[in-house]
Amino acid sequence: MATPASATGSGFPSVLGIFAHPDDESLLSGGVLAQHAAHGARTAVVTATWARDTARAAELAAALTVLGAGEPRMLGYGDARNASSAPGRPRWCEVNLDDAVAQVVAHIRQFRPDVVVTHDALGQLTGHPDHRRTHQVALLAVEAAGLGRLHPEAGEPWRISALYAATHPHSGVGDLGPLLRSVGKTLLSVPDEDVAAAVDVTPWLAQKWAAISSHAGQLQGERPLPALLSRIHEATRARILATEYFTRLSTTPAAGPAVQRTLTV
Repeated sequence: MATPASATGSGFPSVLGIFAHPDDESLLSGGVLAQHAAHGARTAVVTATWARDTARAAELAAALTVLGAGEPRMLGYGDARNASSAPGRPRWCEVNLDDAVAQVVAHIRQFRPDVVVTHDALGQLTGHPDHRRTHQVALLAVEAAGLGRLHPEAGEPWRISALYAATHPHSGVGDLGPLLRSVGKTLLSVPDEDVAAAVDVTPWLAQKWAAISSHAGQLQGERPLPALLSRIHEATRARILATEYFTRLSTTPAAGPAVQRTLTV
């Protein structure tokens, strides 16, 4: 991703992923996380759902180790579609918005990334409500993290350099479309011109698949995407996973006020 880098000397910026579920980080940005870590950049992932004492938390820890993305940063809320994900905790999509933003702000200010990567507004092909909620929270948290008077208890303000949303363009759906439709899943993609970065992660493909496979529970059953991917030909799976697509959302404030008669575009 062409963004200013921290003082790593690598030319690769530090990256913080903000995702809804364990396995989203590997499926949507596993190649980019592995790529940046391989070049000496700091990487980490915040995960909104599933309790820290569940099997999926252990799987997340294994996947992040494969990707070089540190220890899990789990908020521990309930998955909208799985009541056993965090017993006694509210569902992520029902958490008070300001409380959710404050927690993510704390992670941004603590990690101090150059780049944040999260879900797109559509909810990532299938429109999962947790994905959409995470997109909303991440956008608000990125802005709030740079404003010292918001959530001062969360640490010193930090303004990131770029915010990317993982997505799929219409032309990039390819083999993934029939795979999802085969189990009745929706297919939400964006116009090609909305995509700001299409990253070829082929050199890190084996690492990415190993991270996805670390989510062993998701390799079972009919509908989880890792399970669907595990059952297809390796070459087809490689075509699906070898490119990661992102839209870029503005995070740069204006240089200063300008006197004008009206708003301009």
